[in-house]
Amino acid sequence: MKKILAISGSNSKKSINFQLLKYASSFINEQSVQLVKLSDFPFPMYSVDVEETDGFKNSLIELKKDMDDADGIIFAINEHNWGLSAFFKNTLDWLSRLESNFLKNKPVLIICATPGRAGGSFALRSAADLLPRFGADVTGTFAFPSFNHNFDTEKHNISNTELDIQLQEALTVFIDKV
Repeated sequence: MKKILAISGSNSKKSINFQLLKYASSFINEQSVQLVKLSDFPFPMYSVDVEETDGFKNSLIELKKDMDDADGIIFAINEHNWGLSAFFKNTLDWLSRLESNFLKNKPVLIICATPGRAGGSFALRSAADLLPRFGADVTGTFAFPSFNHNFDTEKHNISNTELDIQLQEALTVFIDKV
């Protein structure tokens, strides 16, 4: 059975991206899915000084191993001020210090939910440009705008049919490459 690693790149306890990630993962039936919250990995802000003094945390090595063992990865990222969050970028910085090509041709789907109308399109574009530099095969992106209007938090699903179809199409392309 193939393994999908579904990673929430937000450090918010109430992450809308984690909610979207859980919903997206519910469509993956023929593969095992491991949900991961990067907020459970307390990495300090990357610095050469910190790396030289403290080295690599065991949790970073474990995260890298989970990524190595996965057949595909879904990143649910958040957007801050029209770009990647410092939290998510910091995690990438640490991972790249372990191995610069840490995504080694892994199929990767990037999704992003925001309360605004752009759906995280700026962060998605940044991630889609950046992740291939670490070896990722980005199969697609999915922008989910107006989360509070388009996601039913009681039923834990997308209430906008068109957006639901777009997510399922992005997942299908991703799964076909896994």
